[in-house]
Amino acid sequence: MTGPLVVTGGGGFLGWHLRVLARALGFPPPVLVTRADLADHRRLAGLLDAAELVVHVAGVNRGDPAVVSAGNLDLARALSAALAACTTPPKAVSFANSVQAGNGTPYGDSKAAAAALLADAARDAGSAFHDVRLPNLFGEHGRPFYNSVVATFCRQLADGAALSIVDPDRELVLAHATDAAALLLDTTTVDDIPVGRRTVGQLAGTLHRFADRYRTGEIPDLRDRFEVRLFNTYRSHLFPANTPLRPARHADARGELVEAVRAHTAGQAFYSSTRPGATRGDHFHLAKVERFLVLRGEGEIRLRRVLHDDVVRFRVSGREPAIVDMPTMWAHSITNVGDGELVTLFWSNDIFDPDRPDTYREVVGP
Repeated sequence: MTGPLVVTGGGGFLGWHLRVLARALGFPPPVLVTRADLADHRRLAGLLDAAELVVHVAGVNRGDPAVVSAGNLDLARALSAALAACTTPPKAVSFANSVQAGNGTPYGDSKAAAAALLADAARDAGSAFHDVRLPNLFGEHGRPFYNSVVATFCRQLADGAALSIVDPDRELVLAHATDAAALLLDTTTVDDIPVGRRTVGQLAGTLHRFADRYRTGEIPDLRDRFEVRLFNTYRSHLFPANTPLRPARHADARGELVEAVRAHTAGQAFYSSTRPGATRGDHFHLAKVERFLVLRGEGEIRLRRVLHDDVVRFRVSGREPAIVDMPTMWAHSITNVGDGELVTLFWSNDIFDPDRPDTYREVVGP
């Protein structure tokens, strides 16, 4: 990407996933458009000027029907006016539309009308226009009772509450927010992203299965990439309150046995030794499930959600086994804070592929 990437709605659920993916792909930090910028078309035009790509994620999804309808149209009008005022219009504009566009609801009709406004404005400005119609999105750190039923069910299971299932036979078409972000960034095609079709009842059953297995630290059977993403979404609602996990210890006259990984998916396990003061990691993953277990020595595991500042720390020791599973899209590291050798067992749910490592450099920080 040679010119700036400009994003509206970058502080929201989909916007965060888009920014994390852009960071993983090595794009320059995007220019984030605020609501105040959208209210001033001249200032907005200056932000859009000479951009490589403008991704319009900002929108109104829920609330009073009149507010939803007016909100989506007003945002599209603001962006359209700014495109017309650009000295050097952006090369392309991507719009986070919905498969509900034009379905007769205030939300669906306003999204369709917004797409038409932006398509005309992009054409007049000489910019390419991508109308990306997205299904129901889910992913890490979604807001319960707002972003998706997946977030709601995950939060309820994490809290030990009963699931609020209204229509178990209703079919949902679901896609992960990072895959939606890849479409908006034009780095993949619709045919290349996994889409899950589940009834509400089937979704609830799958998440119940995850919760029942993972309650004791077992990794459930993850049948495909879609289920890996669904499991990672569930885990995001458990972290950090339910971390670390304490594996069972079995002792007899011979010594002690601790189950590090009990997985219904094969994956890959390995161990490392780390000298005093040395650090391993300082990276994040988009989809990989990864587990750390210190076997000998003293370590500190640090984690930081990508694009956030707060660092979560866990002191771990071979004297008292503790399992820490790395949440996706959190940078993580482990440092030997003892005087002797640190030996750590690592497990991931997939076999390492150097051509597709799903590992992105990101220093956690002190």
